[in-house]
Amino acid sequence: MTFVASGGADARVGNHTYQVVEQLGRAIVAGEYPPETMIPLDPDISEMFSVSRTVVREAKKTLIAKGLIMSKAKVGTHVRPAEEWNMFDPDVLRWHTALKNARPFFEELFQIRLIFEPAAASSAALRASESECELLSQLCDNLGSGPDRAAAAVADLEFHKMILKISGNRFLQSLGDLVQAALYSLFMAEANERSDSESSAFVARHRAIVQAIAARAPEEAHAAMTAVIIAGRSVHS
Repeated sequence: MTFVASGGADARVGNHTYQVVEQLGRAIVAGEYPPETMIPLDPDISEMFSVSRTVVREAKKTLIAKGLIMSKAKVGTHVRPAEEWNMFDPDVLRWHTALKNARPFFEELFQIRLIFEPAAASSAALRASESECELLSQLCDNLGSGPDRAAAAVADLEFHKMILKISGNRFLQSLGDLVQAALYSLFMAEANERSDSESSAFVARHRAIVQAIAARAPEEAHAAMTAVIIAGRSVHS
């Protein structure tokens, strides 16, 4: 007699569902299924991925929840306009960062960063403790001392997330958590483009944020954060 571990079938279904969601989601974001067009019928998707109809239905439910598709009885399932997608969904963000031409997406990311990150830096300047300023300074040191580009990107991400945390605004902190995958991809791209000679200027711009926060100067912190974002934006222009 063969014993199957409890939940084994559910795990397999879940894994297959993830694969279908991943492939269809990437295809939709990449424009292989343009907005307002129909995606393949359930039997066709089932055959494409060699999965059951149950898996297809669950995958479609997930994509509907992400705002990518809409299903209507006797009509079929079509792709929703891009402006209706849930851009704070981690998968939707990740699929955008994987685009061959991610520049338009990063431009939108820059725009939203210019709205919330300078405000967070300004708030942090009014709230940061001495120990938090010391931690920011250490993170700033890490920006230029990492062994490779990936380490620099991680340090950059941790620096910006720390400022969101210090701001004391839970909405800002949650927003940072939501977009952290996209921010890491952005910072990684910037690190790959940055020359060694530009690294000192990069660190100095971040150091200016720390100095403004430590000096409890909200306007200066706001301006310093804005300068950092604009400088990064120029790398992608």
